[in-house]
Amino acid sequence: MPIAGEDETLAPTRDEQHWMYRNMVTSRKFEEAIAGIYFEGKTPVFSMADGPIPGEMHLSDGQEPVAVGVCAHLNADDVVTATHRPHHQAIAKGVDLDKMAAEIFGKKTGLSGGRGGHMHLFDADVNFACSGIIAQGMGPAVGAALSRQMQKKPGVAVAFVGEGAVNQGGWHEAMNLAATWKLPFVCVIEDNAWGISVSKEDSTAISNNADRAAAYGIPGIRVADNDPYAIYETAGEAISRARAGNGPSLIEVETYRLAGHFMGDAEGYRPKGEKDALFEKDPIPKMRAKMLADGVATEAELDAIEAESAARVDTAIKFARESADPAPEDALTLVFA
Repeated sequence: MPIAGEDETLAPTRDEQHWMYRNMVTSRKFEEAIAGIYFEGKTPVFSMADGPIPGEMHLSDGQEPVAVGVCAHLNADDVVTATHRPHHQAIAKGVDLDKMAAEIFGKKTGLSGGRGGHMHLFDADVNFACSGIIAQGMGPAVGAALSRQMQKKPGVAVAFVGEGAVNQGGWHEAMNLAATWKLPFVCVIEDNAWGISVSKEDSTAISNNADRAAAYGIPGIRVADNDPYAIYETAGEAISRARAGNGPSLIEVETYRLAGHFMGDAEGYRPKGEKDALFEKDPIPKMRAKMLADGVATEAELDAIEAESAARVDTAIKFARESADPAPEDALTLVFA
């Protein structure tokens, strides 16, 4: 994973662009594999508990630029908390893909022994966690930033949240503490315009959540059009500011949810034609075209990245399918009486 340095320019290097593209493609191929498996055993009568992947499933396809644009500046000392739609960020942060797949399948070899599932991925080796509770990651991320400040340890904390989370009281409490204590913290809002089936314009009083930064006396910026290069630049400035001891920043990214809120969502709430228009903006082919046009990659190099990503995903899925289920008595371990 690239590590931001003091002499880093605001534009990603050739190697960083290759890294960003690889992680975007890996995330997409991983979710395509998950989507193809999810409904196994759940038909003809749908039961969320049945099949090799139990529970709800929230895909992040379309939102990959947010993950890579931010995580390109992070290292293992840095903490990331994410949402119920976490795969792209977990992959970009370096979460073990085999163990992540096994966790999603509920297997013993998973990150948490199959206890957490896809909405509660946790990998202490790379300081990554996520939660299905809206805005829940704010408090732990701000707490991690405070611990580093108090102990004079390296590292910043980044909380990824959805635009709907910004209307939660816990979000405002955490932002206020981060700003008051000038913590090494960055909040990144993924604005995909929909909180489940409720549009942002019907749920939020202002159109630009980055404007809320003014209430806490910190920088706030909105990045338009799901642009991985603009995200990279904006995140680099915010993370450098946090590392320098100058306090938190708020970033809102206009991104696109190419799938429904969850697997099986009929998406009847979307206006006619909206989804077709979003697929025309798919960020992966857009980045591929830009890299070719800018001469930072050849067709052969990008084809190789895509083939390597597909093979890596195949390996992770095979590992998950072949891993053992937890033993029944495992339900009684790691439980405090």
